[in-house]
Amino acid sequence: MTDNSPTRLTRADGSPIRVLAVDDEASLTELLSMAMRYEGWKVTTADSGIKAVRAAKEVKPDAIVLDMMLPDFDGLEVMRRIRMDQPEVPVIFLTAKDSVTDRIAGLTAGGDDYVTKPFSLEELIARLRGLLRRSGATEPRSDSTLVVGDLTLDEDSHEVARAGEEINLTATEFELLRYLMRNPRRVLSKAQILDRVWNYDFGGQANVVELYISYLRKKVDRGRQPMIHTMRGAGYVLRPAN
Repeated sequence: MTDNSPTRLTRADGSPIRVLAVDDEASLTELLSMAMRYEGWKVTTADSGIKAVRAAKEVKPDAIVLDMMLPDFDGLEVMRRIRMDQPEVPVIFLTAKDSVTDRIAGLTAGGDDYVTKPFSLEELIARLRGLLRRSGATEPRSDSTLVVGDLTLDEDSHEVARAGEEINLTATEFELLRYLMRNPRRVLSKAQILDRVWNYDFGGQANVVELYISYLRKKVDRGRQPMIHTMRGAGYVLRPAN
């Protein structure tokens, strides 16, 4: 039998998509959670604006399904507060009002899409999948692309980026980062790095590894959560920031 189900989406590093579902109707958030978990996504729910803002700071969602009408403040205010911390996070509004004014308000304020209650779970999931692809939270990667957390490296084009921001590397820096990214979460000794990147045996050359690791840190980690870590007496390891 042929499987006609859509391809399962994941984050760029292979971990589950994170969705924040916000509605004060417990029965609705339960249905949303069930449908999204079926997709393999990790779902966090909130039943008020305050809880939604707090949850967004904790889980850093890839997308938000947000009810317009909440018990404390409306969905537009929730989106505004969340986007102070995550300016690019995509939002789909849920609304019980099938009015042009309500729809325009959500989209004008920066919402990415909307669905009107009552709606089909299949339609909402389809819209979320499209939104996630457009936002870049997940997208097909060619075999030449290495991905660790929000860091990407294209082995063919030699393009490197973190969280979508381009990083310019020298040829040696590129080779060092490629070696680290091919071995995520694995501690690599200075001897291994020298042999792989510089092609010479270990012997008084540890300083060149330390120097280039420092160069990489300045370009990859500066102003962000660090990904390159020193394991004293053992070597270096690259790990996703989250």
